[in-house]
Amino acid sequence: MATPAPTLPPGVLSLHVLPAEHHDKDWDAIIVPAGVKERLLAQALLTLRHGRRLSTLAGLPHGLIVLAGPPGTGKTTLARGLAQVAALALAKEGATTLAEINPHAFPSDMLGESQRNIIRLMQDTIPELAARRPHTVVLIDEVESFAVRRTSASFETNPVDVHRATDAVMLGIDEVARKHPSVLFVTTTNFIDAIDEAFLSRADLLMHFALPDAATIAHIVRDSIAELAVHWPQLRPMLDHPAQLAEIAALCQGWSGRQVRKLVLAGLAQRLDVAKNPALLTFDDLREAARKRGGVEWVGDAAPSSRELFPDATREMMHDHGHDHDHGHGHVHAKTRRKS
Repeated sequence: MATPAPTLPPGVLSLHVLPAEHHDKDWDAIIVPAGVKERLLAQALLTLRHGRRLSTLAGLPHGLIVLAGPPGTGKTTLARGLAQVAALALAKEGATTLAEINPHAFPSDMLGESQRNIIRLMQDTIPELAARRPHTVVLIDEVESFAVRRTSASFETNPVDVHRATDAVMLGIDEVARKHPSVLFVTTTNFIDAIDEAFLSRADLLMHFALPDAATIAHIVRDSIAELAVHWPQLRPMLDHPAQLAEIAALCQGWSGRQVRKLVLAGLAQRLDVAKNPALLTFDDLREAARKRGGVEWVGDAAPSSRELFPDATREMMHDHGHDHDHGHGHVHAKTRRKS
């Protein structure tokens, strides 16, 4: 009999023990200047390794990092990667717990319930997780729904509860910093203006993410093609054409990193021949995908019929001779569906 999966604490989306090999890709997947990653990692290690000593300083570190920027710029992926790389650096001293928090699990329509949920997280759940292993990283994505700007909450339907919940977040951050100074909070936001100023003032590092420049876009496109080439080695020659990669990058100015990575998928879907055999991908396909911004153009002649598209699908391959359907698979026509 299979062992049931352990129940996660309330508000915890997932728990991971690091370092773990399957977490290696996140850090490498986000292409930013080396100095950015070094600063981020140094800040994390400062808290995880020296938090207890630093907690005696007058300017109490809060063990809080805020990553802010437009959607698709890699904030959450880099946050997960940061936990893994920090865990690698600290592996000789013991394992690291990565706890991902679901901020949307805490707001409640019941007056005072949001505040109680957050107090439970900060005073019970996180200290219990911190006691399990030497190092703990708490990742809170979309933190703007967790630490709502109180000056804006005055216009909401229940500003009192929003104020109390945000107050509970501040008190909780302070409490964890005092009692568990080696716990690191890594938070992300797409809307920094929606976050309470007092929360931001507690950040030991506030890092603003920008959209990638042309050189970074070219790097991302090349990296994505290289990943495809693992499965379709015929694509490897595309990696040796920096001018063409730069041309594609120029067409993608203003795109987020996520959009750029989706470009290669869109390129594969420009032609049916390529969708059936990705080894046929060309720079023309990528150019077309970039020109259409990954979408489609509603122009041109009518599409061929299904049988014209795939004439090699013979009648013998069909599964409805005599219109016999496999009702055991739930195929029921709407007109003949019986009421139970």
